[in-house]
Amino acid sequence: MITAHQLEVRAGARLLMEDVSFRVAAGDKVGLVGRNGAGKTTLTKILAGDALPAAGKVVASGSVGYLPQDPRTGDPDVLARDRILSARGLDEVVRRLRQAERDMGSDDPTVHERGMRRYERADAELHAGGGYSADAEAAQIASSLGIEDRILDQPLRTLSGGQRRRVELARILFSGAETLLLDEPTNHLDADSIVWLRDFLKSHKGGLIVISHDVGLLEACVNKVLHLDANRAEMDVYNMGWKAYLTQRETDEKRRKRERMNAENKAKTLTDQANKMRAKATKAQAAQSMLKRAEKLMEGIEGERRADRVAKIKFPVPAPCGKTPLTAAELSKSYGSLEVFTDVDLAIDKGSRVVILGLNGAGKTTLLRILAGVDESDTGEVRPGHGLKLGYYAQEHETLDTGRTVLENLRTSAPQLTDTEARSVLGSFLFSGDDATKPAGVLSGGEKTRLALAILVVSGANVLLLDEPTNNLDPASREEVLGAIRSYEGAIILVTHDEGAVAALEPDRVLILPDGVEDLWNQEYVDLVALA
Repeated sequence: MITAHQLEVRAGARLLMEDVSFRVAAGDKVGLVGRNGAGKTTLTKILAGDALPAAGKVVASGSVGYLPQDPRTGDPDVLARDRILSARGLDEVVRRLRQAERDMGSDDPTVHERGMRRYERADAELHAGGGYSADAEAAQIASSLGIEDRILDQPLRTLSGGQRRRVELARILFSGAETLLLDEPTNHLDADSIVWLRDFLKSHKGGLIVISHDVGLLEACVNKVLHLDANRAEMDVYNMGWKAYLTQRETDEKRRKRERMNAENKAKTLTDQANKMRAKATKAQAAQSMLKRAEKLMEGIEGERRADRVAKIKFPVPAPCGKTPLTAAELSKSYGSLEVFTDVDLAIDKGSRVVILGLNGAGKTTLLRILAGVDESDTGEVRPGHGLKLGYYAQEHETLDTGRTVLENLRTSAPQLTDTEARSVLGSFLFSGDDATKPAGVLSGGEKTRLALAILVVSGANVLLLDEPTNNLDPASREEVLGAIRSYEGAIILVTHDEGAVAALEPDRVLILPDGVEDLWNQEYVDLVALA
């Protein structure tokens, strides 16, 4: 269904992979894995036809359904239901049916007759596309992904990032595409929806390529693994399930470690011998040749070590502030006739640790955006206290200027930094050399996460608003974020589906939306985290 032949993939000048060939046929359930920045998202865009490789080609037969990490696609004024139906071209048919129904109700005989004819044609098209059962199928998929009926009748612009992403996922699954390319499909899904999605993908008869840090999804679905090695610019193909792959990877890593040790020993032997020989003019050329061989061996060793690097994350020392740096009173938010939440009060004392829980669509992200000053509430107000300095991490990275470079984004948030200081910070987040001059818009989800976290680190914030900060991170990077949450001395307001993030936070209070009920944290709330 999809064949990749001798692909060369680059991010700017940086080589991600070369001479990569593979095939995904019907029944292949492929897990595409590798460290953040290895090129998973870039490769998936190429396979979907949204980007071109530097060399090589991709041939796709049959329809392809692609779920990117960024859900901000489609006309924002289109209803969520119509966006899903558009996957089969049924949105336009349904629109004409609705118009015909209105015309049929007209008192003007000409308009009424025209409506009858148009209704008959549109109804025939609807049946040809699956009939009214298709509309019911779309609604069933949406419901299984936690999209309520009321959300289906809202324009996309009124939905949160998580809701938009679930609508796009529903659209792709409803499309009936033969090959599915899914980039982190479980982001923003509750526990029940994730279980349903696993079953759906297991029963999918076509091909599947999935990027995911959800181990349960990979264990349940994957029968083939493509591992991107960022350092070697290569892809390793494992024709096996997830657990067998992990065992084989461990074996491969042990073998590579032995190879690295052997190379290191050989390089040392060559260097020592060359140093002895350099003193003799007659052997200077031979000594130089030995040093070059040693350097080549060491280059490979250093490359392997770089691949193991993880961004070292430590949130900032909080700027001095008063006892209660942030207060919100009587906040409410509605979109048209839809009430998201109402009468929410919140007082954030110095060092407070608050987790916000609520089902998808309850307004968690909306509340954080209001507290951050990105959106305005319909009623009430947000009152900054003495010395307040906010740091906001947005789940869809809306705070990043995608038209500016990585370095420019950091310097905008911390203009006091010199160019050298800013590059040093970026280097600790694995943006080195030319990476600093890449536009933020071309970064993968994991890279955007690292940049957004780097901006937080230099912010000096004393109140952090964190919206799903562990999404899109590999396990090692996630552990770094959890460690940063544990050690941060300022106040944190956290929205997450990650039970590990809540455990790291050790919250003292919980705010439950949409009702705005506040309570002291206790372990009975743990079960709500994944569900929310």
